[in-house]
Amino acid sequence: MRDVCIVGGGVSGLAASIFTARAGLDTIVLDGGEPILARNASLENYPGFPDGLDARRYLELAREQARNAGVAFELGRVTSVELRDEDDLEAGFVLETEGGDPLEARRVIAASWSDSEYLVPLDVGRIQRGSKHFVSVDDGGRTAVDGVYAAGRLAGEPHQAIVAAGHGAKVGLAAIHDSDANFYHDWVVPEGYFTGRDRDVPPGCAEIDDDERRERDERARETILEAFADPLDERPTMHPSVDRD
Repeated sequence: MRDVCIVGGGVSGLAASIFTARAGLDTIVLDGGEPILARNASLENYPGFPDGLDARRYLELAREQARNAGVAFELGRVTSVELRDEDDLEAGFVLETEGGDPLEARRVIAASWSDSEYLVPLDVGRIQRGSKHFVSVDDGGRTAVDGVYAAGRLAGEPHQAIVAAGHGAKVGLAAIHDSDANFYHDWVVPEGYFTGRDRDVPPGCAEIDDDERRERDERARETILEAFADPLDERPTMHPSVDRD
């Protein structure tokens, strides 16, 4: 029984997973295929990268960050999500996958644009717009079914990477606050930020001294320098409707 199962390994799903895992929730991402962001030739409106960056490189780094936080990954397309016990809404959910064993989770975050057929058994409130389906959610990404959330484009958010990341993080925080996790903020602050004011360090926060700050900064710079040392050879994935012959 996982604490959180996230369906979809794109930007919103990865962002949600980083927050839930860092909060101590046992998190798995079920990745059913290549994220749509991998079709972008260049990601040029994401804050912090003045000249843009390769969208595939960004996805690689986001996955690495999730793994570092403790997120597990499994390839496979989810075919259905159902309550484990119709009479006990706290019993969690069973997720069936193509060719894999069923998975159980206390909470499910759907971040799988544009596939959401697996949610039909739960009646979460799918809305059809043209050929696409969206999921109706509240401000925290909660659906009509307790314990089921939707993030990113599937939840009707704009089709932009920065928005997907922000909304995924917001939904991850909602799942944390709805759980039993002892949590306040995900902050790493200088030594004395809280204790220097005679306050306990809140749950989810950490104080680090200057030596630890320098060590983390050095590790972060090494990671980024290595990631961008050479260009990626792979070309962006073309839209499936385009004839490449």
